[in-house]
Amino acid sequence: MRFSELDGRTVAVWGVGRETRSLARQLSARLPGARLVAVIGDDPERDRDAAAADEHLAPAPFVAGEEALRWSQGRGLEVLVRSPGVSIHKPQLEALRRGGVAVTTATGLWLHERDGASVIGITGTKGKGTTAVLASHVSATQRPTHLAGNIGHPVLDLLDVPAEEWVVLELSSFQISDLAHGPEVAVLTNLFREHVDWHGSEAEYRREKLRLLGLPGIHACAFRPGDEQVEAAIAPGARRVPFGAAGGWHVTDDGVADGAGTVIPPGALPLRGRHNAENLCAALAALDAAGFGRADLPQALAGVRGLPHRLQTILERDGVEWVDDSIATNPASSIVALEAFDDRDVVLLAGGYERGQDLSELARELAASERVRVVCLPVTGERLAAEAIAAGAASERIFNARDMEQAVGIARELAEPGTVVLLSPAAASYNAYRDFEQRGEHFAALVGARRAGEPAGDGGT
Repeated sequence: MRFSELDGRTVAVWGVGRETRSLARQLSARLPGARLVAVIGDDPERDRDAAAADEHLAPAPFVAGEEALRWSQGRGLEVLVRSPGVSIHKPQLEALRRGGVAVTTATGLWLHERDGASVIGITGTKGKGTTAVLASHVSATQRPTHLAGNIGHPVLDLLDVPAEEWVVLELSSFQISDLAHGPEVAVLTNLFREHVDWHGSEAEYRREKLRLLGLPGIHACAFRPGDEQVEAAIAPGARRVPFGAAGGWHVTDDGVADGAGTVIPPGALPLRGRHNAENLCAALAALDAAGFGRADLPQALAGVRGLPHRLQTILERDGVEWVDDSIATNPASSIVALEAFDDRDVVLLAGGYERGQDLSELARELAASERVRVVCLPVTGERLAAEAIAAGAASERIFNARDMEQAVGIARELAEPGTVVLLSPAAASYNAYRDFEQRGEHFAALVGARRAGEPAGDGGT
């Protein structure tokens, strides 16, 4: 379904986030014949308060999620636009679909409206946001480019962007799971176990993530070769642009290279860590897949700034570097964060919401490194501590904290000049915070870098 097809229809939104607020705003401005309804989700008070604060959502009638099917049959509900965080596997949504209600997202409406033209869609378990920033930055040195999705603009705010101007779109598995139309270029940075609670299983997460590569409208795919399931998911006829291996953009000891040799030496790489060099390879492969000419490298990377909460140095004081990597919601992300400081002593703050993730590899990394001490936060921190000790970590290098405030206090006592204090939790934040941003902001406030609730800004590494 296209956005323009909503005119005159009864449209429900489930979840009040930036995408659904943008939808309500655009409906009001462009399609006044559409009738808007708000569905109350798992947190009714939060949803009502958020909707009441938005001038376009506030007038909409509310209906509870479990009553949506009965209400739709009596009131002619035709379309439900879900926030990405609302799982397509909710029984209420499945019942609505069986009842003839089209379930989609703002991203799905926009992509179909644009027919995916001049859109680079970037997904992956790790690095998709940074890859999108890098791709849009380099692209903008050659032609008008817009950054959208979970970072940048809400997509429906770009309805008037001409087809010849490119949009770099960050996409989560939550958005991909029910997309009906793809971008012109699809990019997969990597694929690890994640979001099992939302998708229901690791196999379903992989399947729904990989849908992006085979959707209608895909002309080219940039991907890391070597995974048969990934390569089988690519749309027939789509041009294949591999990266991460010789012949394509890849990382060497001498920097980032393409098939012709080293192009970007280590000193010119804009972001810290080998994983960010790999993200740059994915970004450059994306531009190759889109048919861009070769940018002036490394000059085109000048001015790149890392995203908040992603290995972001928020304070350097008394020789101690405080780093916010709150985005690290899985163990693989925390491992690469530690690798970025492989020549430094590190105090790692880890732990959070329990989702049953496999902590064994991170535990082994901690056991193998005498330079890392760990301050463990509830709830997964307790399991990480036990697994690290079982793997051979010295118990005197592991500390337990009841909350972030105590964890920061312990880190202050442990840190000496030259130490990095790294918040890289290897877990989601939902047991203590609204999201990873709020967790990072609280960490920064406790450190003394800024007040809680202030925007994180776009600085850092």
